Amino acid sequence: MIHLRRLLIAGLLLAGVTEGWTATLVLTVSDGEGTAGRCWAPVSVPVDLSGFSAAAPGASQLRLTAIGEANPGAAKAAAQFEPDTPGSTSGTLRWLMPPGPAGQREFIAKAETNSIPPLMRVRRDEATGQFELSEAGKPVLRYNYQTNDPGEVLARVKADDRKYARARSDYIHPLYGLDGQELTKDWPLEHPHHRGIYWAWPEVDYRGERGDLHALQRVFSRPTGNCTFKEGPVCALINAENDWRWEDQEPIVRERTLIRAWRAAPTGRFIDLEFEFTALKDDVALARRGMAAYGGLNIRLAPVQDQEIVFHTDPAGAGLRRAWAELSGVFPGSQKASLAVFQAPTNPDYPGDWIKYPEINWFQPTFPASGTRYVLKRGQPLVLRFRLWICPDKAGEAKLADGWTAYASPPLARISHQ
Repeated sequence: MIHLRRLLIAGLLLAGVTEGWTATLVLTVSDGEGTAGRCWAPVSVPVDLSGFSAAAPGASQLRLTAIGEANPGAAKAAAQFEPDTPGSTSGTLRWLMPPGPAGQREFIAKAETNSIPPLMRVRRDEATGQFELSEAGKPVLRYNYQTNDPGEVLARVKADDRKYARARSDYIHPLYGLDGQELTKDWPLEHPHHRGIYWAWPEVDYRGERGDLHALQRVFSRPTGNCTFKEGPVCALINAENDWRWEDQEPIVRERTLIRAWRAAPTGRFIDLEFEFTALKDDVALARRGMAAYGGLNIRLAPVQDQEIVFHTDPAGAGLRRAWAELSGVFPGSQKASLAVFQAPTNPDYPGDWIKYPEINWFQPTFPASGTRYVLKRGQPLVLRFRLWICPDKAGEAKLADGWTAYASPPLARISHQ
């Protein structure tokens, strides 16, 4: 039986509000077995800061300091408040859990008196239309929202493969490591349709015909122009809307993609992915290649020396089954690093099978279940969630278990004011 960490804010106590907004909040947090602190896992909890106005200058930026611990000075973290609507006192408080003892912990949270430029930033490249996410000026990832054409790559692709070197959009590349190295690969000549990290299915059926969103045949994801972003001291978010267009014309599926990148910590960087797919037409179905091979969240990485791919899925009957994967090795221009993927247990058909092609540095969690087709229905969105973890070295089983537990245990909050 897996004992999941249940993050619980037992109290959010208003200790004082003064002119200049030097108010102090005391947070009592339960971190179960301490899994979140061991890996600096992200924390997101709903809060209501009534009396501690989020509209005040600097109130959306807080600092947490542990109290009553042996080394409280080491347990410090920036916190980020995101209001539900501009000026609202209800919203979400986000931070990375600093190391500390398991069980109940207390933190003093103080609002910054002066506005601080966001550490995690998003910039739209005016020349390309793509979104560049960075931390303190260092690149984290590029979300390719606008369409990229093959350009000179087309002439270098074998004649038989040129039909796959098609214009593409709606994917992540580059994804950068902690040393600034490019972890992902785009436009590989042997598989020109591969494109970094992308979410696509090789069998998309519509009204008795079949397209291939994975290999860019007949159905394509195209931007609607509705793409927004948020910045902050702890994380940055890209919220993008795309339409799947049959024959690059008729919209058949509306896609919403959320990409949330967290600031780096000593244990690495977390990136949360959430995809929502809603049918705009009837008779749209998704399946893996041959209903049994690849399809879903696709990860094509740069060449990796000393590559090792490890999959873990708990056996059936093990309670809430854990499911993660890790690819580690030496990427170009860096020391050893790894990229781990966690599946969210809320995903339909969880846990998905794992597929790998080590010879091309490619692996994925699949969806839907082998031998099935998933029919998209109007008004019933398909939601898939995953977390990526970029580590400075191979994480290993113990750390991956902590990381998955901190991800899969949804935070709960009980808030009181005094």
